[in-house]
Order: sequence, then C-alpha cells, then structure tokens
Amino acid sequence: METGTTDNLTIADRLMAYTMTHTLFGQETPAPPPGGIAGPMFPFFLIGLMLLFWVVVILPMSRRQKKEQEQMLATLKRGAKVLTSGGIVGTVVSAKDGEDEIVIRSEDTRLRIKRNVVVQVIGTDEAEAAAK
Repeated sequence: METGTTDNLTIADRLMAYTMTHTLFGQETPAPPPGGIAGPMFPFFLIGLMLLFWVVVILPMSRRQKKEQEQMLATLKRGAKVLTSGGIVGTVVSAKDGEDEIVIRSEDTRLRIKRNVVVQVIGTDEAEAAAK
C-alpha cells in the first residue's frame, strides 16, 4: 500500500479537494442534486419540527407551571409572606377558601388583591400567623 492514498481522508477532506480541483482548473462545480435540503417540502418539515418541539417541550412545561401555581394559591394561609406581580412584598392577613381576593399587609398598608396576582410565597411571618 502506498503512502499518500486517499483511503485515509474524511468525506470533508475529499469534498474540499474535489472543490479545489475544480476551482483551480477552471471547471464549474457540479450543481447539487435537486430535492436536497431546499426542496419544496422543506417548509412543511420545518413547521413539523416546530410543532413537535412545542408538543414535547413547551406544552408539558407550561402545564406543570400552571399546576404548581394553582397549588401554591390554594395553600395560601394567614401569615404567609408573598410577592405580587407588581413587586409588592406583604404578609397575608386574611385568605378565605373559595374567595378570589385576599388581604395582605405591607408595612402600614393593607391591600385587597386577587389571588392570581401572587407570584411567589417567600416564607411565613410567625407573629402574624399566631395573631388572630
């Protein structure tokens, strides 16, 4: 076996050598075969991939987040420190099951807010939970 044969070359090396040969000797590079990646079905393939990604990744993630949010809102109790979507940090003063509104205290202010405005439960205020 002689050294310098093309048996050891990778496909990329062979393609580069082929292209350079055609460029150096002034020959035109052959056109790619029709129906490659830019074929007429490519947009449908791309839409199918995006749909598959949405069904496999995004849909289950959003369902899980929604379920966790509903569970957090259902377990809100007096004394819980919460963060609202408006950036207000307060302590729950009253939260009745079945009602859509809760009352929170932030510093010297009491606010009546919707339950779905609560973004995160930060912790509990033991003094508020004990006082009734």
